Amino acid sequence: MRMTSLATLGFLLLCCMAFAIHASDPGYMKFRDPQQPLSKRIRDLMNRMTLEEKIGQMVQLDRAAATAEIMRDYSIGSLLSGGGSVPRLQATPQEWIDMVNDFQKGSLSSRLGIPMIYGIDAVHGHNNVYKATIFPHNVGLGATRDPDLVRRIGAATALEVRATGINYAFAPCIAVCRDPRWGRCFESYSEDPKIVKLMTEIIPGLQGDIPSDLPKGIPYVAGRDKVAACAKHYVGDGGTTRGINENNTVIDRHGLMSIHMPAYNDAIIKGVSTVMVSYSSWNGLKMHANRDLVTNFLKGTLKFRGFVISDWQGIDRITTPEHANYSYSVLAGVNAGIDMFMLPFNHTDFIDILTDFVERKIVPMSRIDDAVRRILRVKFTMGLFEKPMADQTFIDQLGSQAHRDLAREAVRKSLVLLKNGENADGAALPLPKNAARILVAGTHANNLGYQCGGWTIAWQGLSGNNNTVGTTILNGISATVDSDTEIIFSENPSMDYVKASNVSYAIVVVGEQPYAETQGDSLNLTISEPGPSTITNVCAAVKCVVVLVSGRPVTVGPYLPQVDALVAAWLPGTEGQGVADVLFGDYGFTGRLPRTWFKTVDQLPMNFGDEQYDPLFPLGFGLTTEPVGSS
Repeated sequence: MRMTSLATLGFLLLCCMAFAIHASDPGYMKFRDPQQPLSKRIRDLMNRMTLEEKIGQMVQLDRAAATAEIMRDYSIGSLLSGGGSVPRLQATPQEWIDMVNDFQKGSLSSRLGIPMIYGIDAVHGHNNVYKATIFPHNVGLGATRDPDLVRRIGAATALEVRATGINYAFAPCIAVCRDPRWGRCFESYSEDPKIVKLMTEIIPGLQGDIPSDLPKGIPYVAGRDKVAACAKHYVGDGGTTRGINENNTVIDRHGLMSIHMPAYNDAIIKGVSTVMVSYSSWNGLKMHANRDLVTNFLKGTLKFRGFVISDWQGIDRITTPEHANYSYSVLAGVNAGIDMFMLPFNHTDFIDILTDFVERKIVPMSRIDDAVRRILRVKFTMGLFEKPMADQTFIDQLGSQAHRDLAREAVRKSLVLLKNGENADGAALPLPKNAARILVAGTHANNLGYQCGGWTIAWQGLSGNNNTVGTTILNGISATVDSDTEIIFSENPSMDYVKASNVSYAIVVVGEQPYAETQGDSLNLTISEPGPSTITNVCAAVKCVVVLVSGRPVTVGPYLPQVDALVAAWLPGTEGQGVADVLFGDYGFTGRLPRTWFKTVDQLPMNFGDEQYDPLFPLGFGLTTEPVGSS
């Protein structure tokens, strides 16, 4: 007992001596000491910060509007790459890293050397970056009903984001899309809040498993192979009238809480670092100005301790027209409880206005301190103060074969078989690999940009095969069929051409062209031309399988009698081989609809559980097949 006591006493004396040395060192700063508790590090740093430095931490700029000097002089808290905002087209991971590190050096050269956090819309893989693995968009992942798969996709995405020196992903979107006319519906896992809640498992994939002893609401990032995640868009963005983007969600509080809120509670339990506010309104009040839901409910009731971030120019859109009364917008956003502001091009106006509000006591200092405390909590949790610079060891993770194999698995599991002949005996799928001659047709069969959709390389997506690296559906078919099988490809063949081609069967791949956000809002939800004529020309002449590439259900009723099989492939991403894997029976169809498939757009909005529910295919529908050769 005596020896133990002496050992304990010795240890305590060493600790006291170390503290005394630190305390007497004029250069010692408690916030830089990783041995100190997080709360003390935050408090020490905040006690050293000026008002200007605190407000600077609340700013997020696009990289195009920033310099290392701006980062230093204004103590800017964060940077981002908006959709398509890149160092250069087809930039390498090293070029991304060099850019991020240059900005970070600017931040570290500021008076207190507070590191910045760099955010990017990695919403289906690291989708802004050339050669990254592009996974299926969320609507396809919702069809898998596989939270473990989504978790693995989160982990792979985190590695690819880190490969470019970036440490913050604006994902996942946990919107509950209640109307497919909404241009962001492909970013939603499902119309069913239970399915969306299931898919928040992507958060521990991105951030790592939260320790069991961590209280609810504390942000958590496990290490340098993980990134800070962002649950968005808070709250009700998928419920707007007629699916109009950024519009008004008209629903009572019970409806908001039971449909649109559950996934946020789950995300917070899983330690999500940030929450992004929605452009939309709830019963006429802009979410960016909604103190009750942002401060009282999210921060109070749900106990969220990470930081709340605005959307791109989100506070500008509090007024109509945008930016009409910027001082009012700043005041409304700050008082609502937003902590970090995605401005993204003009920091000086925001800083000047908010500084004036605080100095005139219109905005209390406690509100600024709340915002900065939350931002610093995330930065300390991420380990940025210890290791602010990019880790170059992850470069080979970008577009790695393991990640492409995972994306291919996700494609296979996301496919939903809507029609397969008239009965089991007349099943068209799986297709034989040994046909003498087959026709592949349609605008989407050999177009990597189309199959990736919006939010890929550019904000609105792109057409063509030269914008990134991957496998088109046609490539996948070519690699799967027997070497003796002849493949004829024609985007939009005439009926006479098809009749004269002497093929055993045809695969028609058509769908929607890429879009994002408001540009994707659609009142008619039709297949893009010349898709309908391709279906008619081909399927009237030969046995055909139609593969739909779309971000949501589209009008298919008129074509159903003509087609022998119909497959919903959603927006599969770069690994088109996954489509061929299932068409030819190497794997069976297992996907189930994450959304109700309407008969006509006049029925919309229509969701499972509605009193008037008369769909073409209900939520959860999906025919199955067995792999060829399985017992």
